[in-house]
Amino acid sequence: MKIPQIKEYNGFPVVTSEKMKYIDRIASLDYSIPSEVLMENAGRSCALEIINYIGENFNKDLKDIKISVLCGRGNNGGDGLVCARYLNEKKFNVKIFMVSPSDKGYGELVVKNLEKAKEKNIFIKLCDFKNLEEAEKEIFSSDLIIDALLGVSAVGKPVGVVKRLIQIANKSSKDIIAIDMPSGINPDTGHHTGVFITAKMTLTLGLPKSGLMANHAQKNIGILKVLDIGYPKELIEKAREK
Repeated sequence: MKIPQIKEYNGFPVVTSEKMKYIDRIASLDYSIPSEVLMENAGRSCALEIINYIGENFNKDLKDIKISVLCGRGNNGGDGLVCARYLNEKKFNVKIFMVSPSDKGYGELVVKNLEKAKEKNIFIKLCDFKNLEEAEKEIFSSDLIIDALLGVSAVGKPVGVVKRLIQIANKSSKDIIAIDMPSGINPDTGHHTGVFITAKMTLTLGLPKSGLMANHAQKNIGILKVLDIGYPKELIEKAREK
């Protein structure tokens, strides 16, 4: 599939998913920035943007605003967990709906941030096919949905519980804010395979992804913001190199 050829967005180099993974590796290997710090920065930056969005779009007391954060098993889900923690600190009514672990469990960073969310007594529902109906009712009662189901590493069509959570989110007709990419949208081409999030706003992390530049993807991305997650300037310049 063709990758959009836009090279720059808002002064940032536009990257493919492969280049993004490379930049993340270099951040930790050459600049000694642990992945945990990048995830913490990402979740915090997302929470701040979401708070601004709420301020501009909701005429309600903060503690009355119900936010459902949908988290996948990977690092995108980890970003969502951090974001939920910061929103909870600001006294929002936050609920986390997390895809149940696979046989391999969750990655280390996801486990750490799941523990931190539990310590803060944030509501967490591990979603599987047995409790999805229950989860659907709770998600429908929220004011805002955060999509942290699939990140730049996701390939192919969303399946299983992830697919159902995407469908539930869209069916709710609530505003959805996507972290990094709307789940189900290809990070390189902007195409989808039929199951995807339609977001009001996409908060892409560190650098803009090429799929977000595609004309055909705009209606699913909404407002696009590139969030600083702590990459040094030299590293961002490195992303311009072929």
